[in-house]
Amino acid sequence: MKVSVIGTGRMGGGLVRVLAPVAPGLTWGSRTVEKARSCAEERGLADVRPAGMEEALAADVIVHALWFKDVIPWAAQYEESLAGKILVDIANPFTADFTDFTLGWGQSAAERLQAALPRTRIVGAFKNTFWRVLERPVHEGLTSDVFVTSDDEEAKRTVLHLLRGLPFRVMDGGLLRNNRTIERMTLFERELAMRNGHYPYVSWRLFGRENDSSDK
Repeated sequence: MKVSVIGTGRMGGGLVRVLAPVAPGLTWGSRTVEKARSCAEERGLADVRPAGMEEALAADVIVHALWFKDVIPWAAQYEESLAGKILVDIANPFTADFTDFTLGWGQSAAERLQAALPRTRIVGAFKNTFWRVLERPVHEGLTSDVFVTSDDEEAKRTVLHLLRGLPFRVMDGGLLRNNRTIERMTLFERELAMRNGHYPYVSWRLFGRENDSSDK
């Protein structure tokens, strides 16, 4: 199974670092292969394959690390290339000042992306995970939770299997509609972290469950 990450920002770089050990031959895609290569070299990721957009879109599972305001136009541009693929969506529909959402109640970024790409299987993941947690995922012996959602059970199980072995507790989060709650949890945790002085090192952890690495 070929896996790629699209995007060279903080989340893109963090996801490449944690995914590379569980996805041999991981491709890191950007608008230009030169940008992806430069980012890989800066981080010492010699086993990651830098690529331009079209090559990265040839993967079976594609993880985008794009802002929500950018991902819908990007999806429209590459709709044909994304058809039949699994696209992992990490976006949250934040306003520019991070004080609210650009989508109303009863909507989510994951559902909007699925509507824009009806021939692509959308899987939500890492929506509550800030980039600093990707750098240091274990806190006082505990791993943070990653909720994996999709309306396509096979696609969801594929991503759950892919993420098994990561330094996170990966959990079946149900259907895409659950992102209406999951995405809003992200803005709330950001506010809490800023108020308590540890932003952006923040994620969620559900108590009362065994500390296995992922749902089977």
